Amino acid sequence: MALDERIGSIGNRIDALIERIKPDVIALERVFADVNVRSVMGTAQISGVVLLLANRHGIPIAMHTPTEVKAAVTGSGKANKDQVGAMVAKILGLAEVPKPADAADSLAIAICHGWRGAGSAVSSDSALTPAQRAWHAAASAAARKREG
Repeated sequence: MALDERIGSIGNRIDALIERIKPDVIALERVFADVNVRSVMGTAQISGVVLLLANRHGIPIAMHTPTEVKAAVTGSGKANKDQVGAMVAKILGLAEVPKPADAADSLAIAICHGWRGAGSAVSSDSALTPAQRAWHAAASAAARKREG
């Protein structure tokens, strides 16, 4: 497909998902400079489409850096894709790591936002790793300090 057709097709599918699911918020990975310009450009183009659609539907956007997502899910901002996938599977109680790796990354972004997003709370502290419990406790303490 030509670039405009491909982006239009993806945009139409995302718009249909927004209409069907009606999310309260959309969390995206913040695009960052990388050596793979083609990958960054594709991600930036689709992020722009999502930003536009979220605006049209009045849905707030949350942006999280790759390091922030990795740290939220694994306890380390330097985790590799295999580690992120393994933790996503563990956190969500899945029998196997979601495939492709982009699916695990998307779930990691959602988990990160759920844990770090405004007003969110982790419902089951026992489901977290020690690193995640420590991270969540530190994030909660920092939020209380900012408020008070």
